[in-house]
Amino acid sequence: MRKKIVPIAAAVLGAVLAAAMFIEGVASAAEPLAKSLFGAQQLPAAGAARSYGFYSKGCFSGGMAIARDGPNWQVMRLSRNRRWGHPAMIETIERLAHDAAADGWPGLLIGDISQPRGGPMLDGHASHQLGLDADIWFTPMPNRLMSAQERERMDMVSMLKRNSLYVDDRKWTHAHEAILRRAASYPQVERILVHPGIKKKLCDTVSGDRSWLRKVRPFWGHDSHFHVRIGCQPGSPGCKAQEATPRDDGCGKPLAWWFTEEPWRPATGPAKPRPRDVMTLAALPSECRMVLNAPSPASEEAVTMGLPGATAIAGTKPPVAASAFAPIPALGIPLPTPRPGN
Repeated sequence: MRKKIVPIAAAVLGAVLAAAMFIEGVASAAEPLAKSLFGAQQLPAAGAARSYGFYSKGCFSGGMAIARDGPNWQVMRLSRNRRWGHPAMIETIERLAHDAAADGWPGLLIGDISQPRGGPMLDGHASHQLGLDADIWFTPMPNRLMSAQERERMDMVSMLKRNSLYVDDRKWTHAHEAILRRAASYPQVERILVHPGIKKKLCDTVSGDRSWLRKVRPFWGHDSHFHVRIGCQPGSPGCKAQEATPRDDGCGKPLAWWFTEEPWRPATGPAKPRPRDVMTLAALPSECRMVLNAPSPASEEAVTMGLPGATAIAGTKPPVAASAFAPIPALGIPLPTPRPGN
């Protein structure tokens, strides 16, 4: 009799465990996606300016918005509500707009910065989650104020030849080089992402001081805009820094890799979902739950930098990121991650 009871007990136990696993799976599947939770936020989390996590898996509090229109900029795609960032990021953009105008650039067209509280976006970027990233169009600002409808419909212009990896010299100007040089000159800027063809153009044409080229990194896309990234800011111990860029100009073997078949070869095997499409709140730093549930400021105007009554938490000058110039050992050809399609 005892021999018969043991298999039956084991079977019952197995069924119970299977049921528990099923219930856990259903509960997990029912948990809202982080992109839905953060994408629904219209205003930032009130409090100190702090970033939590990594550029592609995190959030931030104390965000501020850049004004829709400034002396030397206009914000594009206003319906996305992605003109928010850490105050140091907003200050960096405004400083670039001012300095670039002095260099002769007509004004910035500003793309996505971050959602009000960061986090994964409903669509588009994998990064831009900490309020420390911003996209700037290579198209200069027109000499008039554009309507909201124009800002939604205006196309970004690729700097490349059609069906090519190389820059179209009819579109590229010395002014494009100058604005990248200016952005790279700021100590708080750690990386500027551009298309590999644009990086090659710079490598082939920049003369004199070339040290700033090491901050300009090749990456998929980025042929019609450049991506500015600043480092983790003081007061954000929960912010995970990215590895520093190598100290050379980045014009050698790593750049040559981009002009082989390997980076552009279609991925094989079943398609994997993008992290943002499966990421739940539990996958983010624990502080992001607090950020998500934090109260909002009194109004959008109260946290739009430069408007009367707005309260900026950061100082008047963007702080220097301590990790910006830290050397790292040579590791051969660094392969960018994540790679589209994988």
